[in-house]
Amino acid sequence: MAKIIVALVGWLICTVGFAEQEISGKVVSVIDGNTIELVADDSETYKITLYGIDAPELGQEFGDNAQKFLQKMILDKKVNVKIQGKDRWGNTIGIIFIDGKVDPRIELLEAGLAWTTERNPIQEFELIKENARAKGKGLWKQQDPTPPWTYRRDQTMLEAKAR
Repeated sequence: MAKIIVALVGWLICTVGFAEQEISGKVVSVIDGNTIELVADDSETYKITLYGIDAPELGQEFGDNAQKFLQKMILDKKVNVKIQGKDRWGNTIGIIFIDGKVDPRIELLEAGLAWTTERNPIQEFELIKENARAKGKGLWKQQDPTPPWTYRRDQTMLEAKAR
């Protein structure tokens, strides 16, 4: 029981520490439609996944579109990132602002190039996504687009099981 309490306290300290952290730097790579690589002002390199959205994977329809859209908006630009913590795979998640005000998550949603997250979607983002869907923008031109989390699960199921 004591080990569980110590682990829980450690996790809370890490989570709170990340939630308070803000970094600035230059975007040096756009990995996909919702993940970037940033070299911070202190020369540390961070891989940041955009908090609250999920773009199509590169192997999916509109995956390349989302990546190119984000590249055009953010590559080689100076940005500020509010770290929100880590996801269950240990990736850093954050909110990125260009010039202190432009939020690429909203731009991607408005263009129909991203979903809101599968779990606990941000209500404001859900409205933006539904507006893009109603207008048939981006991936919403498709009859029944596959969400990236479903695509990832399907890909995992196709991988050969290690023996």
